[in-house]
Amino acid sequence: MNADVMRALAEPHRLKFVELLRGRPLTVGEIAEQLHQLQASKHLRVFGEAGIVVAHVDANRRIYGLRPDPFRELDDWLEGCRVMWEGRFGRLDDYLLKLQGKETRREQQDYFDQLF
Repeated sequence: MNADVMRALAEPHRLKFVELLRGRPLTVGEIAEQLHQLQASKHLRVFGEAGIVVAHVDANRRIYGLRPDPFRELDDWLEGCRVMWEGRFGRLDDYLLKLQGKETRREQQDYFDQLF
């Protein structure tokens, strides 16, 4: 996971940029107008340095769009976290069921599997 991507996305105002650019590529002026951001260029520069956006030059305009790769990497990293936590919560759930004298989820699933 790229720390620069995380730092760039950690700024609350920048998350609004991502939400806006999810819809379609926009010029700096369109972004500034829709988000009432005086420092839109500064935020877009940070995104560019982190590899989050790509700019396309069209005459005297720069049109910005989101790059998918950083978000795929973020999703992969988060999936690893989800798997870890789901496993831990599952073990906690089983432990709490045992404390209550009930069957664990695995025991319930084993019983179900034997039926079918």
